[in-house]
Amino acid sequence: MPDQSAPTPGSLTILLEGVRVRYQVVEDRVTSFKEFVVERIKSGAKPRELLALDGIDLEVSPGEMLGVVGRNGAGKTTLLKVVAGVLTPSEGRVRTEGRVVPLLGVGAGFQPDLTGRENALLALTMLGISRRRAAELFEDVVDFSELGDVIDRPIRQYSAGMVARLGFAVGTAERADLLLLDEVLAVGDERFQEKCLHRIGAACAAGTTVLLVSHSAPAISHCQRAVWIRDGQVAADGPPGEVLAEYRREGASPAVSSKPVADKIV
Repeated sequence: MPDQSAPTPGSLTILLEGVRVRYQVVEDRVTSFKEFVVERIKSGAKPRELLALDGIDLEVSPGEMLGVVGRNGAGKTTLLKVVAGVLTPSEGRVRTEGRVVPLLGVGAGFQPDLTGRENALLALTMLGISRRRAAELFEDVVDFSELGDVIDRPIRQYSAGMVARLGFAVGTAERADLLLLDEVLAVGDERFQEKCLHRIGAACAAGTTVLLVSHSAPAISHCQRAVWIRDGQVAADGPPGEVLAEYRREGASPAVSSKPVADKIV
């Protein structure tokens, strides 16, 4: 787990030093655990080791908005999970400061048979917010998500976009020290996405550090800085325009959309 301590003036919000994450990948095509054990005994084959992150060094300052690009499978989401503390690195050091809010799948964890209201209040308390404060923030959640009376319907009746809007509204209702976003700007129409970017920008101005993973070049362009993850390593780190240009020169352009974020609505 990352060392989450109270932030000090001028300190880093994120510090990664020599971070490696190893997975064991089974090559054999088996359909059950029993079949896997039998095949292991018969063949004596060992699982192949996959380095999802391979020696990541990264520093992110308070109030900085850092965009992360890379092909599918490059290690971007693994990086966010390590920073969030939901994944322990095999090697290296991870340090974060302050309250961390991970949106690693907007709406993930919502219970389908509970209403939007019940899910929102439950999610707010799970983020470490008191019940009293959650009740105070609830109206802001409803207003921002633009769900209106739908908030009292079961989540199973929501569209994917509605769930995403509610998840984003909940995750950003109270300012965090560190906000982790994994492809969460594909929510609602283009106007709503601009609304999300405005809220993220306001949070950064107030001191929140943002780590944004996205395949959208316009979304990455909103960041102050970008890193390109290639095969689990930092291939480039710098101004978003320069990092995206280098990413494209390496033939990676099909993985980055230059269309407006709104075109990526599910």
